[in-house]
Amino acid sequence: MAGLVSAPVSGLNGDVGVPGDKSISHRALMIGSMAVGETTIRGLLLGDDVLRTAAALEAMGVTIKRDADDLWRVWGVGVGGLQEPDNVLDLGNSGTGARLLMGLVATHPIQVQFTGDVSLRTRPMGRIATPLGQMGTQVIARDGDKMPLTVIGARMAMPIEYKLPVPSAQIKSAVLLAGLNTPGQTSVIETRPSRDHTELMLRHFGATLAVTDDAADRRVITLTGQPELESKDVIVPGDPSSAAFPLVAALITPDSEITIKNIGLNPLRIGLIDTLREMGANIDVTDARDQAGEPVADLIVRTSQLKGVTVPPERAPSMIDEYPILAIAAAAATGVTRMQGLAELRVKESDRLAAIADGLTACGIKVDIDGDDLIVTGSPNKIPGGAEIESRMDHRIAMSFLVMGMIAKDPVTIDDAEHIATSFPSFVPLMNKIGAKIGEQK
Repeated sequence: MAGLVSAPVSGLNGDVGVPGDKSISHRALMIGSMAVGETTIRGLLLGDDVLRTAAALEAMGVTIKRDADDLWRVWGVGVGGLQEPDNVLDLGNSGTGARLLMGLVATHPIQVQFTGDVSLRTRPMGRIATPLGQMGTQVIARDGDKMPLTVIGARMAMPIEYKLPVPSAQIKSAVLLAGLNTPGQTSVIETRPSRDHTELMLRHFGATLAVTDDAADRRVITLTGQPELESKDVIVPGDPSSAAFPLVAALITPDSEITIKNIGLNPLRIGLIDTLREMGANIDVTDARDQAGEPVADLIVRTSQLKGVTVPPERAPSMIDEYPILAIAAAAATGVTRMQGLAELRVKESDRLAAIADGLTACGIKVDIDGDDLIVTGSPNKIPGGAEIESRMDHRIAMSFLVMGMIAKDPVTIDDAEHIATSFPSFVPLMNKIGAKIGEQK
């Protein structure tokens, strides 16, 4: 796809709804596939990442159909019921889909080959392979921990107690999904809480799962294996990581007020909102409610004068995907924003730490990297812009710098918009609907 150009604007206004939560969409499909009977899913994200997960599950014997009104129906095969696929499973750009599916198939007595696009094939998979190996699974990977790789499922899987080496919902979820088809109890220990969508979804489908704190004040998640999961109805809330783009755009664009409908506000996903409020953001939460164990609400967002803050490292798990757009907010703020403990950004769809720094520098913003910290010196009302940004096949880098173009002196261009479709295929029309000026590069 051609590049996109974002021009300066003022006065973003209107109501918007963002795509379904990507994390919840993946998990609804996977856990629904392990249930008995028909699961229905509304609000499923129609991005490429999630569609790849659906295709992979179908290749392993799950029946999945999409009705004309975007109601998805999943006829599960029951725990342990996945079949060996005839071909390699290509997960495209989806790290979440690949890592969670590795866990799901790990305790089935089948052999599954995984691959992905150029970006996914550079991302480390050893952190998933290590605990799966302790359960009896064999993972054969390129260069030790890269795709393409083969998962040889354990014929006699063993439950484990596994302490996470880093806060990671993907590692935790892979182990828990592997534990579904494992006798006894599988436990994951985390020193810092990460997203708990897997735990909530497993409980929604009837799994026995306990969450406790041990003597060292660590969070222990224990799953009782080989349950008979019951089919359920699932409504997927709007993705807070997608909502982050219109949210920040409205905060930093003059004379703006928007309402973002039906957003998931899981307490382990709202680090960005907490941070923006510390920076002075005017964000109101209305119509709070519950959907399948997940808190949901509407957000009213108004133009705000932001100030720089220090974002502590312990907040990273609750906003790891939102640092690119937070960096744009920091560029528009008064003073210095220091984002601490961002090592995980180096192994996302791109090296996001470098991508953010390079993009901000190109747009005339002072930025420094100190170890794993990102330090942005804000330049409110004085962002030069005028740069062409290399998106590096990373949807969040692309969308973040398109938001920057809305407040820069000169338009900002991204070189390639193709990967925006992985998580937010309606991004451009949605933003233009509320007043943005984003169009194809000429």
